[in-house]
Amino acid sequence: MSEDEVESSKAPLIEHLIELRSRLIKSLIAFFVMFFLSFFFAKQIYNVLLFPYEFAAGPNAEVKLIYTAPQEFLFTQIKLGLFGAAFLSFPVLASQIYMFVAPGLYKNERAAFLPYLIATPFCFLLGASFVYFVAMPLAMQFFLSMQQAGGDGQATISLLPRVSEYLSLIMTLIFAFGITFQMPVVLTILARVGMTNAKWLKEKRRYAIVAVFVLAAVLTPPDVISQLALAIPTLLLYEISIWLVQMTEKKYQAEEAARQAKEAAEEAAARAHAQPAAEPAAGETAADKAPSSGSGGASST
Repeated sequence: MSEDEVESSKAPLIEHLIELRSRLIKSLIAFFVMFFLSFFFAKQIYNVLLFPYEFAAGPNAEVKLIYTAPQEFLFTQIKLGLFGAAFLSFPVLASQIYMFVAPGLYKNERAAFLPYLIATPFCFLLGASFVYFVAMPLAMQFFLSMQQAGGDGQATISLLPRVSEYLSLIMTLIFAFGITFQMPVVLTILARVGMTNAKWLKEKRRYAIVAVFVLAAVLTPPDVISQLALAIPTLLLYEISIWLVQMTEKKYQAEEAARQAKEAAEEAAARAHAQPAAEPAAGETAADKAPSSGSGGASST
């Protein structure tokens, strides 16, 4: 590469880096704004997150949490602010990523990329909602059932969760389910770029079942309820993913067939357009030959 080519390639690279810096600054501003907003309403948000515990304890039960260090609840609120900021600022981050990548994509690629950008936060929200309304209440009911009332020579054993541990539990479940619920999006993207297909997913179903239960055991607390609450929906999502991959393959095959038909039609039209231009040339040559033959005959006569 010559020096002129190196110098000419610097300008586009610098422009891309400037735009990337601008996108990152906007994303960080959105994150910090959402962090301070979430931290300001941290207690209210924490009370909302206590709904699964309150539902599991019952309508008349007194829900009580404790903190055992002076700074524990403060750090819990900071962690909650970071959690809320990551969740609330994701649409801004995703839009900035899309606006940075979109100019380098074709129109059909942008149209294919945009639905996945919308589906990603939707699937995460669906997983978080499943935790909030189903998985967490079931887990808390299981934990509360292990309490011991006392009497008759038995000690009283009551559940008094720490504020930090409860927040860590529900955040772990939300992130685990939110990431797991991205399976249809990820597998559909892989199928669209040709890295997987529905036949392969069906053949590997037995291995997927084992992997799902191992993943559920790693991502959830060490209790059967939480593991089953994650594993069963994940297996259902796997089957839904197979169906979506089949739909994607059919759509891609239809688009490919339409493209090939269009190319064949354009090629046939080009040949038909070139054919009339060739015929006058052939006729003109014959007409030129006819007088020359007649003149030759006259001269011989």
